[in-house]
Amino acid sequence: MKRIITFVAVIVVCIAVMAGTSPTLLSKMKLGLDLKGGFEILYQAQPMVPGGKITKESLNQTAASLEKRANKLGTSEPEVSTEGADRIRLKLAGVKNEDEVRKTIQKPAVLTFRSKDGKEKSADQYNKIELNGTDFTENGATYHIDEFNKYYVVIIKVKDKSKLAEISKRLFGKNLAIYLDETLLSAPTVRAELTDGTASISGEYTREAAQELRDTINLGALPLKLTEKYSQSVGATLGKLSLDQTLRAGIIGSLIILIFMISVYRIPGLVASFTLIVYTWMLIAFFYFAGVTLTLPGIAAFILGIGMAVDANIITDERIKEELRSGKSILSAVKAGSRTSFRTVMDAHVTTFIAAAVMYGLGTGPVKGFAFVLMLDLIVSIITNIFFSRYLLHLLVKANIIKSPKMLGVKESEIRAL
Repeated sequence: MKRIITFVAVIVVCIAVMAGTSPTLLSKMKLGLDLKGGFEILYQAQPMVPGGKITKESLNQTAASLEKRANKLGTSEPEVSTEGADRIRLKLAGVKNEDEVRKTIQKPAVLTFRSKDGKEKSADQYNKIELNGTDFTENGATYHIDEFNKYYVVIIKVKDKSKLAEISKRLFGKNLAIYLDETLLSAPTVRAELTDGTASISGEYTREAAQELRDTINLGALPLKLTEKYSQSVGATLGKLSLDQTLRAGIIGSLIILIFMISVYRIPGLVASFTLIVYTWMLIAFFYFAGVTLTLPGIAAFILGIGMAVDANIITDERIKEELRSGKSILSAVKAGSRTSFRTVMDAHVTTFIAAAVMYGLGTGPVKGFAFVLMLDLIVSIITNIFFSRYLLHLLVKANIIKSPKMLGVKESEIRAL
C-alpha cells in the first residue's frame, strides 16, 4: 500500500508542477532569428594598423563594442559571439533598416582622450581630441590594486613620450576624458607632468571596471576593421511559419511514439510515455533557466533527444520481455532486464555526448547550438528515462500492481518452461 501511495503522489506532484509552470516557461522561451525573424551578420576582423595582430582580447572587446552599439539601435536582446580567431557573429531581432545597421555597426571602435578647449557648448562636453587609440602602445594598458589595497589603478603607455608630457603639462589640474566612440567612459584629473610615457588612471575602480577600461584602451590601440562575410535576413512571418510547422511535426511525431510505446509494451510503455513528458518539461525548464535561445537546429536536436530517450526505454523494456520469456518471475525479470540494459543505454548516451561535445568545441553558429541542446538532451534523458522511469516501474512491480506478464507485453504462450 505504501508503494502505491508513493507512486500516486509522485505522479500527482509531477503533473501539478508541469501544469502550473509550463505556460510561463513556454511564453518566456527565447527564440532565435530563424523562428521569430531578424537579421544576422558574420564579420571577419582585420587590424587597422599595417602589421598589427588580432588578439583574443581585442576580438572580445570589439564584440562587446558591437553589442553596445546594437543596444543603442533599439534592437531587442542582440546576440554577439566570437568565432575562431578573427570572426564575430551578430544576431539582431526586429531589425527594420538593415542598411542603417550595417553602416552603424561596421565602423571601427574609436578611442579618444579629450579635453575642453573653451569652445564647448555645454559644461560636460569634451570637444578637443588630445590622444587617439593608435597613440598608445599595443596591449600596453594594465591594472593593479592601489597601495591601500582598496581600489584598482589602470596604467597606460604611449608611443610618443614628448606628446604625453606636453599634454599633461598643459592640462595639469584639469580633466582628460576617455571616450569610446561618443560614450564617455571616465574623466580623470591630470595630477602630474608625465615625462616617461606612462600614466596611471585612478578613480575608485573595482577590479571589473579596471579590467574593462584596460581592455577598451588596448582595443583602441589596435582597432579592428570589420568585413562582412555572410548575412541573412528572416522575416517575422517566415519565422513564425517555421516555428508552427516544426512544433506541429514534433507534436504529431511524439503522439505516434506514445501510442506505439503503450500498445507494444503496455504498463512499461505507459510509464515510459509519462517520463517522456517529464523529460520534455524538464528540458524546457533547463532552456528557460539557462537562458538558451532556441533555434531550428536546437529543435532538431530536441527531437533527436526524444528519439534517444525512446530508445533507452525500448532497450530496457525489450530486455525485461526477454527475461520474462525465459521463465523468470515478474520482479526478477524487471530487475535483471533493468540491470543488463543499463550499461548499453549509458554507453549510447556517453558516446553521443562525447560526439556532441566535440561538435560544440569545434563547431560554430548553428552547429554549436545543435550540439549544446543535444548535450542537454542527453543529461535530462539519463535523469528521466533511465533512473526515473525505472524507479516508477519498480514501485509498480513491488506494489504487486503488475500481476501478469501480459501487462508487460509478453503473452503466456511466449514463456518457455524451465
